[in-house]
Amino acid sequence: MNPTPAPRIAIIGAGPGGLTCARILQRHGITATVHDRDAGPDARDQGGTLDLHADNGQIALREAGLLDAFFRLARPEGQEMRRLDTAGTLLFHHLPEEGEQFKPEIDRGHLRDLLLGSLRPGTVRWGHTLEEVSGPADGPRTLHFTNGATVEADLVIGADGAWSAVRRAVSRATPEYTGVSFLEARFDDADERHPRVAELVGQGSAAAADGERALFAQRNSGNHIRVYVIQRVPADWITAVGLTPEDTDGIRRVLLERYAHWSPRMRELIAGNDGPYTDRPIFALPVPHTWDHHPAVTLLGDAAHLMPPLGVGVNLAMLDACELALAIAHTDTVDEAVRAYEKTMLPRSTETARLLDGAVTGLLSTELPDFAGAKQN
Repeated sequence: MNPTPAPRIAIIGAGPGGLTCARILQRHGITATVHDRDAGPDARDQGGTLDLHADNGQIALREAGLLDAFFRLARPEGQEMRRLDTAGTLLFHHLPEEGEQFKPEIDRGHLRDLLLGSLRPGTVRWGHTLEEVSGPADGPRTLHFTNGATVEADLVIGADGAWSAVRRAVSRATPEYTGVSFLEARFDDADERHPRVAELVGQGSAAAADGERALFAQRNSGNHIRVYVIQRVPADWITAVGLTPEDTDGIRRVLLERYAHWSPRMRELIAGNDGPYTDRPIFALPVPHTWDHHPAVTLLGDAAHLMPPLGVGVNLAMLDACELALAIAHTDTVDEAVRAYEKTMLPRSTETARLLDGAVTGLLSTELPDFAGAKQN
């Protein structure tokens, strides 16, 4: 009797979710190939810092055999949180306890490198932008890439983020603008070149708001600080005021006008940055976002449940990846694995998405956020 052939698994997207899924599958002796649109691992900036929580992201890293390596890279001091007013006065201050590891920070790039380095050579195929998924619902499915390549798979896992191409194979939902936009400003060599900004932010994050606009600053590794200018504006607000994203001086003038009533010390967070701003309008999927079961296609992370950036996205993506990989490893068929995974993931993501639906506007509120009840200094 011939053994059942191993399923051909294609993961779309080499972000934390897709790479975590591939790593855990490989630890269980299951081969998966990851396809990513980037030309290579260093093709673009991976973004800022993120915290990995003990009750989701760290669970996935433990299953991946990478938790100890993560702690060697992570910055527990990054759990420091400050709440300021528009004058720069400290309202609340949380300092992590010695040995506190509930949600230490790690740069996105460092996390990605950790995951990439754990995979067998050749696992990730760079320069593959997915155009379409075709084939019968029960598989096999065919992946069509813009470079002309095609790949046949028994399971396609969409880990390709907010604007997922895989999502179109199971759902008609598309992300909707939340009404709030982030504009990222970068400060390099902060302690030496931007000492006042570094002092204001500390080793973790600092936030302030006036009801209509906010600033959120966060220290990254390598003595870098990223500041997010948060506004309730149209998604195309930069072009609406006659500017382009590359017009750094023009955008700075507009921001200084909008934040004119904030103190000069706080306005350094928007006006003293190095290099251009990065426009990041915030989108989210409709709530709830579910789909009919497809035996050969499923989604994880932002592809499945894009939510506002309020500290859960990467953690949920990695937990999704972990649970899906374990389901594949411990069930007899791909269909059974997908059913078992979605039975848990969809209710969990729906519950979280409902809690966060509209919550991004809370970043603009002058009321103190949840961490205000933490240790006051």
